[in-house]
Amino acid sequence: MDDTIDKDMIIGEVIEKHPSTIAVFKKFFGDGCYTCPGANNEDIAFGSMMHNVDAGLVLKELNAAIKKGQKGK
Repeated sequence: MDDTIDKDMIIGEVIEKHPSTIAVFKKFFGDGCYTCPGANNEDIAFGSMMHNVDAGLVLKELNAAIKKGQKGK
């Protein structure tokens, strides 16, 4: 099963499936991102654009976070 996160994934769904990504979302999108109602409708590409950050960098760190989280299981 491929758990790779991509730019079209919904922020809230990623957080629900991979709680280890919360720190990355906080880092790039701010403390309120994971509690924002928009997180249930907005994808990572849109969040990156709204927060003026490189989506590629966000994805790189999100995928690293889930790999690290899987090793801890």
